[in-house]
Amino acid sequence: MPARDGARAFDFWVGRWDIHNRRLRERLKGSTEWVEFKATSVARPLLGGMGIEDEYRTDYWSGFIGSAFQFFNPETKQWSIYWVDNRRGALEPPVVGSFTGDVGIFEGVDTFEGQPIRVRYTWSRVTTAKPRWEQAFSSDGGNTWETNWVMDFSRADG
Repeated sequence: MPARDGARAFDFWVGRWDIHNRRLRERLKGSTEWVEFKATSVARPLLGGMGIEDEYRTDYWSGFIGSAFQFFNPETKQWSIYWVDNRRGALEPPVVGSFTGDVGIFEGVDTFEGQPIRVRYTWSRVTTAKPRWEQAFSSDGGNTWETNWVMDFSRADG
């Protein structure tokens, strides 16, 4: 499949990563206090490159392991990203989107503390050695967004 259709947009992600996390202590409560911690990730291709699976680990929460699954839909030319971790044990609803240049925007619906929200993942700097991922929530249908988690990546495997 040609790279220009978006099917190989997550190829940058394959490999081992060290991660510097910045996460708001409280979400959707006007918090400005950030917590910083380290994590690692290993990303592998799936389905002949039409998908990526990554395993995220941190000691910030004892024994925490999470996995994201990214799948490309050749009909819509969009990616769906699913998250699951060992605290909840269930796939969260996907965020869906695509890349323009070295920025990818992926959005979806979810709930937070029992309230409906929109979720946005933004991948940026993906053509550099230090990609960035950000998560933002909106409780007003996407009119305003609160960025609540930022991950800066550097290659652990050279």
